Amino acid sequence: MSKLPKASSETNVADFLNKVATTASAKSAGQRGRLIFAMDATASREPSWDQACQIQGEMFSETATLGGLEVQLLYYRGFGECRASRWAASAADLLRLMTSVRCLGGQTQIRKVLRHAKKETEKNKVDAMVFVGDAMEEDIDQVCHNAGELGLLGVPVFVFQEGNDPLVRRCFEQIARLSGGAYCPFDAASAQQLRDLLAAVAVYAAGGRQALLDYGEKQGGAALRLTHQLGGKT
Repeated sequence: MSKLPKASSETNVADFLNKVATTASAKSAGQRGRLIFAMDATASREPSWDQACQIQGEMFSETATLGGLEVQLLYYRGFGECRASRWAASAADLLRLMTSVRCLGGQTQIRKVLRHAKKETEKNKVDAMVFVGDAMEEDIDQVCHNAGELGLLGVPVFVFQEGNDPLVRRCFEQIARLSGGAYCPFDAASAQQLRDLLAAVAVYAAGGRQALLDYGEKQGGAALRLTHQLGGKT
């Protein structure tokens, strides 16, 4: 798998965080943020799945002072298997859920992921959804229709692409745009990059745009570059 050039990677991260910061948050004050963490668990993604298991705790630690975060793990693998976990309110709970899953060969099921998010937010508002994947083997128009439905419901999808397949990128960018979210490729060799991206979206889900700006000032790195781009404005 080809790695992204460092300069391009840094630009992509900064652009992604900028898009997150300008996305409107519909979370009600005093409520925990609700984030669906959706992942492709087909065979090609096993190394990145293990990596995500190791760093997912960052999402909770960075949102503790914002009222907290609830995360639902959603994944697909094998022959038509697509499952959603219970809602986890701690890093330990989510880690137990993730480490019980083993990747298994199969085709993508992105439409099922998007349809599930729609049903979930119709029951109880979901603030954001993360999707991490490296392939797309479905009808792009149907996938985009489902993404647009999430956009109407105010559920932005923040899409992380592992690898650099241009056809996958085209679809993932459209999912992000139609849902009101953002797209960013990531380098599977950089755990820190993925950690920063997941933490940023979690902070957004828990506290909205201002919380992300505050996080950038505290964290530095790509998130701090975001606040400089915005000129410190709220």
